[in-house]
Amino acid sequence: MEPVFRTLEMAAVAGAALVGTRVTYQGLENIPRSGGGVVAINHTSYIDFLPVGMATRRRRRRVRYMLKAEMRDVRVVDYLIRKTGAIPVDRTAGAQAYAEAVRQLRAGELVGVYPEATISRSFELKEFKSGAARMALEAGVPIIPFIVWGAQRIWTKDHPKALGRNKIPITVRVGEPLPPIGPATELDAALRDRMTALLHHVQDSYPHPAGEFWVPHRLGGGAPTMAQAREMEAAERARRAGGQG
Repeated sequence: MEPVFRTLEMAAVAGAALVGTRVTYQGLENIPRSGGGVVAINHTSYIDFLPVGMATRRRRRRVRYMLKAEMRDVRVVDYLIRKTGAIPVDRTAGAQAYAEAVRQLRAGELVGVYPEATISRSFELKEFKSGAARMALEAGVPIIPFIVWGAQRIWTKDHPKALGRNKIPITVRVGEPLPPIGPATELDAALRDRMTALLHHVQDSYPHPAGEFWVPHRLGGGAPTMAQAREMEAAERARRAGGQG
């Protein structure tokens, strides 16, 4: 029994009901009932983890998320990290977090990762880091691809939050797990291909009004192209390196 985790789950469900958010789940049968697995999630929003957690809850599973170690600077967040088995990641020295993730996977836990590492401003999949594939191979567990779509309308980079009763629908689609087979580069490429297909399927079936900031350029939306998004990220990194925040 994990009372803090259970309280957070109940709060997430109640919060979604309060703001009128309807979450549609697809492919829940692909979430294993038991055993370890790497939960690979696309990253378009600051709240992607909430609908993912609501989805796994329906299969009576919980996800141990890997997240930035800086989050521990916030006292309440540090408390939640310790009580929910989350894995803080120091981006300058991630070996310890990686080892802990592999340990939890071997112990039968689901470990949540964002292969893109940071939020995609284009709302398309960025290039992947290899951590998800390497962890799956080392722990001998499958990778379970998750797509969350719609959460970027609520809270994402460069746009105001929309946290009121907005009734924004969210779709969570879970793909078939990829077995831990082959070199990490090949498994990583297979994961990205599968997540791209899942993402396009969800995007195509979700309303995409022309010009809206949260709609990808590919679908006639106002989001930056992938090339423009890369330029924005490069400029952001340069500002941070120059101490401009």
